[in-house]
Amino acid sequence: MRLGVRATDVNDDGEGAVRTVDGTGVPASGSTDADGPGAAPVETDAERGTAARLRRLRELSRLLDGAVVVPGTRFRVGLDPLVGLLPVVGDATTALLSAYVVAEAAALGAPRATVARMVGNLVVDAVVGSIPVVGDLFDAAWRANERNVRLLEARVDDPGGAGARADRRLVLAAGVGLALLLLALGAAAVAAAWWLLGYGGVV
Repeated sequence: MRLGVRATDVNDDGEGAVRTVDGTGVPASGSTDADGPGAAPVETDAERGTAARLRRLRELSRLLDGAVVVPGTRFRVGLDPLVGLLPVVGDATTALLSAYVVAEAAALGAPRATVARMVGNLVVDAVVGSIPVVGDLFDAAWRANERNVRLLEARVDDPGGAGARADRRLVLAAGVGLALLLLALGAAAVAAAWWLLGYGGVV
């Protein structure tokens, strides 16, 4: 097995020649030439900017959903359920911060289906979270912001992959389910009105 160490000698013509330590004269993999096949990929300014924004979102989601460890347990809670205990102001503040996560996902180029799924996570959090006491417990377990940041990180790495296709299927299923629910509610309202009118006519 060859060692991955190289030494640089000087040819008779004065040019530098790279040799492996076993003396074969064949450069080892991972050439020192910056443009060679073994050169480390150079991170662009855009990639560094994206990485920095993702770090900020991870820190924000941890603050909102898992900043504090419950004493005597391994369970973590964040500011979202705690601040949510404050009437009106608490829910409005955490809702704005959660919306910021989704807005950053859209700005970073997350697929539209993924953004829609992230909004759905927030809707579930808002609807169930509005229930007194039970809602705050649900917020602590649901962790909508951490869910959304994980979705975003996965889609940034693979924007058109299996995860994005799964998001589209989930959003489509949710849309169909919502449409069926609205139809059922509409049918129930018509049936109730018809029954009331019929009952009034009998009287």
